[in-house]
Amino acid sequence: MTPEPRSVHHVTLTVTDAARSADWYQSLLGPASVVERRGETWHRLRMQWPSGLVIGVTQHQSVAPMRFDETRVGLDHIGIACASEDEVAAWVTHMDALGIEHGPLEDVPYGWAVTARDPDAIPIEFFCSKP
Repeated sequence: MTPEPRSVHHVTLTVTDAARSADWYQSLLGPASVVERRGETWHRLRMQWPSGLVIGVTQHQSVAPMRFDETRVGLDHIGIACASEDEVAAWVTHMDALGIEHGPLEDVPYGWAVTARDPDAIPIEFFCSKP
């Protein structure tokens, strides 16, 4: 019998500057509890918000100093769930207040979305499905 998947537990991203990325995510998403881990060649900041959302940012010594490109194999974007179109619009207002560049509020056949990019150009999307 196949176990039933529940949800994604966390996302960990490779970034060029872990502290800068952690600051950006907390500026956008609010304060999180942060746990730091270090390995021989890497440094990770694991952020957990009261909602249960967990995002880790890892800085490797050997990371190439290039920006993220969703057209390469791997991650395309991070999607954050919203309860309504109004909540997606509230993220637009919040990002405007913070001076964070973002795309338009999109009305697509299956939902509403707005997308911004973190300091390494990784897309973060706020999304609500249509009923």
